[in-house]
Amino acid sequence: MKIRKIAPNEDLETTVKKKRNRFKFVLIAIIVLSAAGFLGFKYFTPKKEAICLGTDTKIYDAYKDAVVLIKHRYGYFAKINGKEIQLNVEDAKEETIYGTGFFVDTEGDMITNRHVLQPWDSSDEESAKVNTTIRNLRMKVASILTTDVSENDYESFIDNNWSHASVSYDEGEGDGEYEESGEETTESAGEEFVSSNETETDTAQVSTDIAASIPVKEYVPIENIEVYVKTVDIEVALHNSDSEWNSCEVKKVSDDTNVDLGLLQLVTHKTPQTVTNIISLDNIIDNDASLAPGQKAIMVGYPMGMDLAQTNSGIKVQLYNGQISKESDGNKIQYSITSTHGASGAPVFNECGQLIAVNFSGVDQVQGINFGIVAKHINSL
Repeated sequence: MKIRKIAPNEDLETTVKKKRNRFKFVLIAIIVLSAAGFLGFKYFTPKKEAICLGTDTKIYDAYKDAVVLIKHRYGYFAKINGKEIQLNVEDAKEETIYGTGFFVDTEGDMITNRHVLQPWDSSDEESAKVNTTIRNLRMKVASILTTDVSENDYESFIDNNWSHASVSYDEGEGDGEYEESGEETTESAGEEFVSSNETETDTAQVSTDIAASIPVKEYVPIENIEVYVKTVDIEVALHNSDSEWNSCEVKKVSDDTNVDLGLLQLVTHKTPQTVTNIISLDNIIDNDASLAPGQKAIMVGYPMGMDLAQTNSGIKVQLYNGQISKESDGNKIQYSITSTHGASGAPVFNECGQLIAVNFSGVDQVQGINFGIVAKHINSL
C-alpha cells in the first residue's frame, strides 16, 4: 500500500478553502432558490378569480355589515386671547348631519364623501356662506366682549349679551349695554345738574359732564378673536346595532375638489369582529371606461339617515338598485338609483358585487338621477 505524503500546512489550507467554497455555494443556492420561489409566487401565480355574487340579495348579505351610518356634529368655535370656546348663540347653532361609509380594511378605515367629513366646505356656495357667518360672528363678539371679562366667563358673557351684539361698530367701542350672569344692569347716567331753581344752566356743559361720568369700557381687539368651524364629534353605527355609536377621527380628505372622497377611521384602529366581509379595494372596477349605460348598479346605504335606519329591532341598512344611465367622465358616473340625503358615501356595486362608485350627489327635484365618484379614485386617496 502506497502512502501519499503531503505537506501538512498546504493540505490543511487546501481543505479549509474547499469547505469554505462549498459553504458559499450552498448559501448562494439557498438565496437564489428562495428568491425564485418568492418571485414566482408573486408574479407568476395566477390571481384567484373573484366570485360573481350575481344577485342583489347576495350582495346585500355579503356587505351589509361593512356599511355604516355616520353621524357628524359640528359647530362654530371662537378662540379669544388663546382661549377656545364653542359658540352656542342664535347665529351659530350646532348642526348634525348623517351620511354613509364602508370599511375597506381591518384597521377601522372607512371610505365616505369629503362633504360628509367637512360639510362646511362642500361647495363654493356653502363655503361663501360659512365665511360670511364667520366674519359676522367675529365682529359681533368684538362688539360686546370687554377686557374685564375673565377667560372662564367668555362663554356665558357672550350668551347673555348676544342680543346687544352688532356687525356695525367702531373698533374699540360697543353699545354700552350688557347683562352679567343673566341679570340686567344699568349704567349710571351721571349726576343730574339741571333743577327747577336753575334757569341759566349751560346745556352743552351739562351734556359734557354727563358723558364724562359714564364709565368707558375697553373691548377685546378684533385681531385677538378667531372664529372657525370644526367637528364636535363624529361617530358611526353598525347595521343591526341598537343605537350604539363608535367614535371616529377624520384621517384624510381628497385635495381634488372634483373628487368628493374622504377617509374616516375608528379611534380604536380596529374593524369590529361583526364585520365579516370588508369591501376589498382589490375587487373594484378601476377601469371606469368599462362602465356602460344599461349595466346594473346596486347601492347599500342609509338614505334619510336615522329617519329610515331606526327600526324596532335596531339600525338597518337599505338596498336600492337601478342602472348606469351615462358614461363616466373620469370623475363621476350617473345612475338611476333612488337616493337622497344620508346616502352620501354609500358604496355602489355592479351585478357581481364589485365596487364601481361611491355615491355623492343627486338632483333633489327628481328621483333617479344620482351620481357617484368612480372607484378608481379611492386608490389615489
